Amino acid sequence: MDIEVRTQSSVKIVKLKGKLGMGPALDQFGATLTELMDGGNNRILLDLQEVPTIDSSGIGILVRYLTTAKQSGGSIKLLNPSKFAVQTLKLVRVLSLFDVFEDQQQAIDSFQ
Repeated sequence: MDIEVRTQSSVKIVKLKGKLGMGPALDQFGATLTELMDGGNNRILLDLQEVPTIDSSGIGILVRYLTTAKQSGGSIKLLNPSKFAVQTLKLVRVLSLFDVFEDQQQAIDSFQ
């Protein structure tokens, strides 16, 4: 999994490329989110456009970090999730926990 982090308007944009599932990819993703949160960054936009699949472990980590972000007054929002990712999140009834955007600027503005 490739993870690219950049900042725009005090929002951390985390672009993921590859499958979000159990194993090294998930460990790397978790470490990235932990590092951001430990650094006081709790406004995170996850760009999931190039994430073809998310397994139950990936869903678990998304929900866990969303809870952590919200407890510190922030949030994790999703940008351009793939159709399969959306279906998976709907199937396990967690999609409604996340704000989902197709436009990056609208997503960033929603943190204000």
